[in-house]
Amino acid sequence: MGLTSARRDMTIAFIPVRGGSKSIPLKNIRPLCGKPLVYWNIDALRGCRGLDSIVVATDSDEIEAAVREHFVVDTADGESPRIEIYRRCAENAQDASSTESVMLEYIEAAHLGSDVVFMLAQATSPLTQTEHFDAALRLFEDGGYDSVLSCVRSYRFYWDEEGRSLNYDYRQRPRRQDFGGMLMENGALYINTVGRIVESGNRLSGRIGIYEMPSYTATEIDEPDDWTVVEHLMRKYRLPRSPQRKIRLLLTDVDGVLTDAGMYYTEAGDELKKFNTRDGMAFQLLREAGIRTGIITSEETLLVQRRAKKLKADFLYQGKRLGGKLQAAEEICRTMGISLDEVAYVGDDVNCLPLLEAVGLAACPADAVQRVKQGPGIIHLRHRGGEGALRELVDLLLED
Repeated sequence: MGLTSARRDMTIAFIPVRGGSKSIPLKNIRPLCGKPLVYWNIDALRGCRGLDSIVVATDSDEIEAAVREHFVVDTADGESPRIEIYRRCAENAQDASSTESVMLEYIEAAHLGSDVVFMLAQATSPLTQTEHFDAALRLFEDGGYDSVLSCVRSYRFYWDEEGRSLNYDYRQRPRRQDFGGMLMENGALYINTVGRIVESGNRLSGRIGIYEMPSYTATEIDEPDDWTVVEHLMRKYRLPRSPQRKIRLLLTDVDGVLTDAGMYYTEAGDELKKFNTRDGMAFQLLREAGIRTGIITSEETLLVQRRAKKLKADFLYQGKRLGGKLQAAEEICRTMGISLDEVAYVGDDVNCLPLLEAVGLAACPADAVQRVKQGPGIIHLRHRGGEGALRELVDLLLED
């Protein structure tokens, strides 16, 4: 279960994620902007000051595997919160199970002291960022509140079933700029102490403080349509940069990215590689967008040379030239007069890591090796190598 004895002065973030979901099957590990949904809360919480532990409570082998694929679990480095997996009981992972039931289950199993600060973070709110978690914790610590929840301000007019207006006088309809709106719970986070949670059986109790979050965080992912809305908002507000405005060069590996990494030979010993037509169109779309392209590969073949010519790639580096892929990319940048921050790169194996870690936007195919997938900030594409992975990234780059 990954349980550790807790100090009374600890602050714990708790993320409950179960495997069952009727509206969106395996919702919590479905890719959102290239990463599993549960990834985004963990990633934001890792940057929180004063947070001791991030506990992911799940009943699912698949969810546990996805978390372990992206993060180092059960290892304390003293600089960032420890990430733990807690295997919740099946009876508290049913459709009718309350979030409080698994909170109380974990509190008892981990023997948490009553003064431990317990922050519930919900994976269905991936727009929550480190700054939001930090600010909510400060409000809880300094505001004199017993518990805190996050809300957004809604400027909608509400009615009940009896035709009565609830938050305004319809006979004197206010202008938006004169209307204070109402605070609406957005489900992103809740903070309380263990003692109060146990006493009340609820995530909230006592004097409750409101941490107001930006309006774009109002959407929780519960239905398929929510996914589309949140993906758009993630790219606008959560991702670190706007690739379309800043990326001036896209580089790619060949084997395992433009191909399926297979090595095919004829009876005569001729080598064959299978490329994907959609990746070919990706090169054309980049040219039309004014983004230059390059291919960097450790192998040296006439086949790749011919493919690069057909794709009209601006740069081709093959073999061991310059000592590695990072060095090749640096030379290209010098030629163009740009920095590596303006470069996007797609790679799939360990020899790609130095370049993946240096560029402004890094991505890997769905079947990349584990060490690449564990690299910080690397987008995990849904497509495998040779199956349109590059095109997927280009569509993200050029999306309005």
